Amino acid sequence: MSPTFRRPGLVCTDRFLDVPLDHADPGGDTIEIYAREVVAPGREDDDLPWLLFLQGGPGHKATRPGGPAAWLGRALQDYRVLLLDQRGTGRSTVANRQTLPADPAEAARRLRHFRADSIMRDAELLRRALAGDRPWSVLGQSFGGFCAVTYLSLAPEGLREVFITGGLPSLTAGPDEVYRAAYPRVLAANERYFERYPADRDLARRVMDHLAEHDVRMPGGERLTRRRFQTLGHGFGSSADFDVLHHLLEEAFAGGQISDVFLRGVDARVSYAANPLYAVLHEAIYCQGGASEWSAHRVLEEFPEFADRFVGEMIYPWFFDEDPALRPLKECADLLARHRDWPRLYDPDRLAANTVPVAAAVYHDDMYVDREHSLETAAAIRGLRPWITNEYAHNGLSADARVLDRLIGMVRGRL
Repeated sequence: MSPTFRRPGLVCTDRFLDVPLDHADPGGDTIEIYAREVVAPGREDDDLPWLLFLQGGPGHKATRPGGPAAWLGRALQDYRVLLLDQRGTGRSTVANRQTLPADPAEAARRLRHFRADSIMRDAELLRRALAGDRPWSVLGQSFGGFCAVTYLSLAPEGLREVFITGGLPSLTAGPDEVYRAAYPRVLAANERYFERYPADRDLARRVMDHLAEHDVRMPGGERLTRRRFQTLGHGFGSSADFDVLHHLLEEAFAGGQISDVFLRGVDARVSYAANPLYAVLHEAIYCQGGASEWSAHRVLEEFPEFADRFVGEMIYPWFFDEDPALRPLKECADLLARHRDWPRLYDPDRLAANTVPVAAAVYHDDMYVDREHSLETAAAIRGLRPWITNEYAHNGLSADARVLDRLIGMVRGRL
């Protein structure tokens, strides 16, 4: 029997399912997938439609009830919600330095099955186990939206309706095209940050200069380098992150040294211990038939402006030298970066003939997902209704329940 627990306003049930590591080899190795079913109290026995939530990432576990997820309360008015820990994350069979094979080649072979195509085939097995023949609804946030487009390509018969927020991928762009479009957006985000906090421009340079001249260690013992400090721009796409970084920088120095308070805060934000798959697979999610070859690292050379700016969500090969959680995965990550035989993730012909109702929020100033790429894809998916808005940043879904409410209204013809 699946464990069930209650908390204020929620009834949660744990769901587990064994799935093939490689869906092309159903008799081979298996891994376990975990998902948390959530329903409003008093509606446990109601015949509610299912809504599968696909988390952003890659390599992030699903949101936990009680966290900053404004959309969940709105969803529970109409749905039985399933929060999926995508393979390798959370309470699904974990993939990290402690659990992956010690042989880098074998670890890379396993991780080639951790992209959107495998995740969506997992979702189809979950649907059949929980909903039988009934199609279900899907809500995809960021990378979860990429997965939803893959779902529409692979198994649209399993879908009742699809909602996407900040997650319409290019159907054709490779990593180099993605990052050439992304770096200018990150530069623009830097300028918006320094317009809000002008004094932080000099303060950030002061920190960079200090780190270049001194061996500064974070609480875990690893060195905080100048280039690692610059990765604090990763969160600039969130509406709250400007303030978080500013408050960190306010306490950067104590007696002419980098302060312990600052180092503790930075350590929590630059470590990939909680989501190593994000670093290992980040460029692979854009690959269809070719290798990434550390695309973000190569393309950065075209943007010398970043010498004294914060970078965004890009992953660089030196992460695997400087982050202890990633160091054991260095050879594995390099093999994945050089792997060329990636299958296609999207089916343009099937998407052009789509009959599943789809509504997508496209954030006009999204730092993470290119607006023009998103609009090209919106036009390529038959029946998709886009909502282009500058009211929200990339985290609009978690920040405001009205985002999901509007998408539901669009799919149901009310808007």
